Order: sequence, then C-alpha cells, then structure tokens
Amino acid sequence: MKHSIRTRFTLIFTGIMALVLIVMYVINSQFLESYYMRQMVGTLQTAYNTLDTVVLQTEKAGRTLPEVMQDEFGQSGEDSTVVSIFRELNDNSNINVVMIDQNGTAIIATSREGNWLAQKLQFYIRNRQALLGDGTREYEIQGDPFGDSNFPRQERPETIFQNADYCIQRSVDSRSNTAYLESWGYFTDGKTQFLMSMPVALIRDSVAITNRFLLMVGAVILALGGILVYLTTSAITRPINHLAKISERMTRLDFGIKYEGRETDEIGVLGRSMNTMSEQLEKTIAELKTANNELQKDIDEKNKIDEMRKDFIANVSHELKTPIALIQGYAEGLTEGMAEDPESRSYYCNVIADEAQKMNKMVKQLTSLNDLEIGNDKIEFAYFDVAELVGSILETQKLVIRDKEAKVTVTGLSSAPVWADEFKIEEVITNYFNNALNHLEGERNIVIHLERLEEQKRIRISVYNDGEPIPQEDIPRIWDKFFKVDKARTRAYGGSGIGLSIVKAIVDSHGQECGVQNEEKGVTFWFTLDAAGQEA
Repeated sequence: MKHSIRTRFTLIFTGIMALVLIVMYVINSQFLESYYMRQMVGTLQTAYNTLDTVVLQTEKAGRTLPEVMQDEFGQSGEDSTVVSIFRELNDNSNINVVMIDQNGTAIIATSREGNWLAQKLQFYIRNRQALLGDGTREYEIQGDPFGDSNFPRQERPETIFQNADYCIQRSVDSRSNTAYLESWGYFTDGKTQFLMSMPVALIRDSVAITNRFLLMVGAVILALGGILVYLTTSAITRPINHLAKISERMTRLDFGIKYEGRETDEIGVLGRSMNTMSEQLEKTIAELKTANNELQKDIDEKNKIDEMRKDFIANVSHELKTPIALIQGYAEGLTEGMAEDPESRSYYCNVIADEAQKMNKMVKQLTSLNDLEIGNDKIEFAYFDVAELVGSILETQKLVIRDKEAKVTVTGLSSAPVWADEFKIEEVITNYFNNALNHLEGERNIVIHLERLEEQKRIRISVYNDGEPIPQEDIPRIWDKFFKVDKARTRAYGGSGIGLSIVKAIVDSHGQECGVQNEEKGVTFWFTLDAAGQEA
C-alpha cells in the first residue's frame, strides 16, 4: 500500500530521530565546549576555596603547611585531613598544585613538575601583578614575557575568570598541543602564592570526535529503529486492514462479516461501532427494500385490481364446475338409494369428501394468489442463506422422496446469502420440488442447482427432474391460473393448476425472474433472487 500507516509510522519515527540527532549535533557543536570549560573552572574554584581554608586554619594555629603534613604522615600510615585534600585534588581531578611563601620558597608541590610550576608561577607574578591604590589587584602583561628564553614556548593565555586574589586562564603548549587550565594568584592570607594546573582536552577536537561518533551511532539506530517500527506496527495495521475489508464488504451491502477483535483501545471501539452500524444498516436496508417494493407495487395496483377480479371470478367459476357437478351427482345418487350396500355408500362419500377437499385447497390457493396480486400479502425482505433453506426443505420431504423413489442431488453454491421473504421463497422452492416429484420418469433424478449470476448480482435456483418435456407451445401459458398441460395427470395427484401462478406472483412481487426450459431428458424450472454481498 503506497501510503500505508506502517510506512507513515516508520517515516515519522525516522524523521523524529533524525531531528533529535541534528539538534544534538548542533548543541554539541555550540554549547559543549563552553559547558565543559564551566565545569573545569568550577573545579578549580572549589579547589581554591578548599586550599584557602586549609591555609587560613594553618596560619591561625601558628604553624606552616609542611609542618602539619609532616605531623600527619608521622601519626598514621593513612592520609589524614590536609594530605588527603592534596591527594584527592591530584588523583580525582588531576590538579597539580604548587604553593610558594612570600620568600619565594616552594612549600608544597604535588607533582614531579613542582620546580617547573614554581618557576612558571614566579614568572606570572613578576610579569602580570600590579597593586592598585584601592587595595585590589589587576593583572596586566608588561612587555612580552613569552619571549623570555627561559620560559617554555606557549600561546598567549586566555583569561577566563579573575577577581582580587587570583585568576583562571587557559593556555596551550604549542609544542605538544596540550591545553591547560591554570589558577594562580594569592590565597586570602595575602602571603601564600599558588598555581594549580590541570590538563584539559582540546574540546573542539573532542566535540568533532563526539559528533562523528554520534552520527555513526545515530545512523545505525535510525536503520534498526525504522525496521523495528515497521515490523511492530503490524500489530496496529492488522486490525485496521481488517476494518477496511469489513467496510469494503459493507459497501456491497454484505453484512455477514463482523469485527471480532477484543482490543479496548480506539481500534476496538471503532470495530464495535462498525458492528453496530452494520446491524443498523442491515435492518434499515431491509426496511427500505420492503418499502420500495410496496411503493413499486402500489403504482400498478389500481389498474390491475379490476381486471384481476374479473379473471378471478371467471377462473373460479370454471374450475369449480367439475367438482360441484361430481358432488351433486354422487349426493343425488345417495339420496335416490343408488348405493344401498355399505361399500358403495363409502365409495360415494369418499368421492364427495375428496372433491370437497380439492375445492377447499383450491379456494385457499386462490385466496393466497389473489392477496399476492392485489398487494394485500406484503413481502417482508430479510437476509438469509437460500442454500440452508433448500437443505431444510429436503429434510422435511425425506419420507415423500423415499416413497417416490427419487434421487435428489444439490449442486453449486454451498452458501448463498440473499435478500428476500424467506417464508414465500420456501413456498416457491417447495412448489417446484413437488412438481418435480409428481412428474418423475426414467432414472427419477432431481437436481437442485444454485449459482451466482455475476453481472446481475443475483442467485439463480433451478430444479431439474427426469420426465416428459413440456410442449413448446404450452410453455408461455404454464404460469397462467388454472392452466394444465396434462389435465388427467394433474387431477390424479390433486393439482389445481394454481401452483405455478402462485410461484410467478411471488417471484414478480420480489422484482425477480422465473422460467422453465426443456432439457435432453427432463425439465428445469428456475427463478432468481438478489444476492447479498460478494461471496455466496
């Protein structure tokens, strides 16, 4: 899918991560150096305050730092207060310290470079110190001290911090390309000079290295993260794709599929809402089809009623003549004593009862047909599987099928959802099936076939039986009321010639088609219904 949610999630994640990497790159380039320098300056300021406290306490006690340190070494094998301070500065912060008294004598040196640091401190003091009349100190360069042949060659120091007692500066040794942060000046006793030196990385190079590493790691994270997001988002897109398929089926008015996910998030809520909507749409469409069907029938109803009434009266009168005449004749025979023995009387009475039953059946069929034709019998559309209906009808006809020695086969679709009046379609199929049973010959095969007519979006149901074909000239008339192709055979099984008329009326009331065609060894009756959905 060109613009799938998985792709968009992956692109969004990749874009956010790329933006984060860019922001980190810019922040590193612009602010890491200054942040690093502030941290180092803060370390030197803390070291100054710590040592200044030690100097003041020692002076207050009337002793010197070397004396205090000598005593501490003599008392225990472990470092005590003053010694531990210097060791911590050297070990933890990599700060080398040199302290000089007012006579220029080094009293403390914490590294092998103590003499060199002492010379450097005296050089700084000699060339940059000047006392002001207000008691503050200002540092200024007199001449060019870095041209002195006794002093190591280095770039001009960059002052970072200064106050009345000391300053912090950054210097770089040109030969080794090594940078140092140096804090030098006086402690607050006004006598003890100091220099604290700590090597610092060339932060610009460090930033460049950090940024290159960041970009390499970031590229790997982007690739792996993008793949991971693409794979994991399938858990999100899978139910969404399922919902899309449901909605696609719903656009074809197929409401047989439901969302079955159990998610409690927004997707789950959407799925359950679609199920509710599907049920409501199914109900509404059924109501609309019913209403539309009723409206369509009302258009022609007034024009048909008079003609149908005339035909009804004429046909009923014609069909009732024979049974009425038989009943009348046998009744008169009984009255005149023509059947004196019990067997004859029983025969006469059975004929009268049989003809009365046929008349009653015919009247009921005519009433049902009349209701269909004038629109009194409403069609109630519903969604059901006509294949299941066929199976149910065959199950109820098992005894009749056995008595007729019929071989019944159902072929074609195993599932065929349709929109129709299930009760009336059952009557149509039953009528076709009974006709097939009553006209069986030869191998006595009955085949019920269900198929989809793709272009018309309909389901076609056909019933074939082995038997004599219908004369071609009679095919257009078989749907007429009271028409019988073989009157003797029809009367033998109690047919009235109304069944196919009822079939035609039911199929017409659904807006569908029905028909009949002669086959090589038999006859096929068929009708169509609206298919529900794509699959059947």
